[in-house]
Amino acid sequence: MKVFKFGGASIKDAEGFRNVLSILKKFSGQEIVLVVSALGKTTNALEEVVHSYFERNGNANQLLNEVREKHFNLLSKLIPDSSHKVYEELNNTFIEVDWILEDEPSESFDYIYDQIVSIGEMVSTKMLAAFLNESGMKTKWRDVRDFIRTDNTYREGKVDWEITEKKIQAQLVPASKNGLVLTQGFIGGTSENFSTTLGREGSDYTAAVIAYCAGAESVTIWKDVPGVLNADPRYFSDAKKIDHLSFKETIEMTFYGATVIHPKTIKPLQNKNIPLHVKSFLNAEASGTVIDSDMNDDARTPVLVLKPEQILISVSPKDFSFMAEEQLAKIFGMMAKHRVKFNMMQNAAISFSFCADDAKERVNPFLEELSNEYKVLLNEGLELLTIRHYDEQTVQTQTQRREILLEQKTRNTIQLVVRRF
Repeated sequence: MKVFKFGGASIKDAEGFRNVLSILKKFSGQEIVLVVSALGKTTNALEEVVHSYFERNGNANQLLNEVREKHFNLLSKLIPDSSHKVYEELNNTFIEVDWILEDEPSESFDYIYDQIVSIGEMVSTKMLAAFLNESGMKTKWRDVRDFIRTDNTYREGKVDWEITEKKIQAQLVPASKNGLVLTQGFIGGTSENFSTTLGREGSDYTAAVIAYCAGAESVTIWKDVPGVLNADPRYFSDAKKIDHLSFKETIEMTFYGATVIHPKTIKPLQNKNIPLHVKSFLNAEASGTVIDSDMNDDARTPVLVLKPEQILISVSPKDFSFMAEEQLAKIFGMMAKHRVKFNMMQNAAISFSFCADDAKERVNPFLEELSNEYKVLLNEGLELLTIRHYDEQTVQTQTQRREILLEQKTRNTIQLVVRRF
């Protein structure tokens, strides 16, 4: 079995759907499990629906209708016959969200987020399955929530590996023996049949979970870039493709925020030594990047990772105490309670500073509780720049027109919390 993952950029329009079909035809007759994300930008649009619903500003239904119309407009270009059963399937899926929006918010933000945002993958995969079948490629659609079991940590569901492996072996593996199987990335299901999400960009992780549990031969992630690059081309114009990476180096890159692969993706593949290929859906014949256990061929060119929308929080006691283990335990307890994660931290005698993503819905309650016991200084609108395999020239070039607020350096990596001039 091979596991393929296609992201939202690959199916953003009708031409994208046809391109996916052409790629799959090259692997005709092979055992393929296809993991697919929501249409390009759909997750962002559904997030706006969730925020509008909780803000009660009256726009939630309109925003949802815009998402609905986008999908039906695209579907009409793929399958013009509006009597096809997929039209009813899409409509029924969107109605589930209509029902949520009819009532006032009574559940937690994270719970509602997962129930609404997860429909993006449900409708995109129903559309693709119908299109592939209409195009003569036998495709079996499967609901990933039936076999990837998570706990109730909404927006970051933790996989129950034992149950998930049993279900994949019993349900997914037999289905893949005689035809393409298509399922959703990013989402899972609880024992109570509620939807959960695995974290943003979690479709990569879904592919790795399925590959691990099914004992797949390989995983291929199809993207709009030629492979893993040493920098995000959105921020760095001279980004270069890396031909080969070890699991270890890739884990380091994703830990620091490299977004080409979801951070949790690599470990399951490493545990079973399943190679990961990152290839371009724009040029399917190109070699891409291979990620495996071989550490001898790791590139040592500088790798640049930029995380925007960061905050720097500096904490100090209100009394005369030092910032020792007892104080740090309290702070980490508050962070765990509010699910605030640090990307970098630094401790001094009477202060503790850390950089985190600026997720207001989690950070604001955390800061409120933190301020009750500590003096808190907040800097917003920052970036976290990480350079793996750095050299002084690269550091000097990348820190031009940036003010450095916090710096950490090891033999292989330098991290800088910066503000642009």
